Amino acid sequence: MFTWISGHPWAYPALEVVHLVGIALLLGNLVLVELRVLGVSPVLPLVPLARAALPLVAVGFGLAATSGLLMFASQPMELLSNRLFTLKMLLLMAAGSNAAWFHGRGSLQRLDGPAKAQALLSLGLWGAVLTCGRFIAYV
Repeated sequence: MFTWISGHPWAYPALEVVHLVGIALLLGNLVLVELRVLGVSPVLPLVPLARAALPLVAVGFGLAATSGLLMFASQPMELLSNRLFTLKMLLLMAAGSNAAWFHGRGSLQRLDGPAKAQALLSLGLWGAVLTCGRFIAYV
């Protein structure tokens, strides 16, 4: 069904570009908010910053998820047998769970120890997601 992706000379590379743009939007804005939660640039009010950045995080995630699903659909068996792909998916679930917990407990308003721990955890999880994603092609 999705053989056109792997069969067309430009389809997969175009999806990779969309995936990278999505990741850049997602992580560029997310890291900005997380660093602010951790105390960097305290003169910037966090809530307005988050209000401006988090919609771009959502757009970036949407682009990365959609392009990622299409790339997956072009070679599902190869990717499912790749341990780094499996680890990347588990790390994505962990990052999403951490984000849901962060926002569910109102961490943007609290800025307490658990909020800072979650911001650090998020940075680590997303760094690991990026690393796994980059190395999928090489194992």
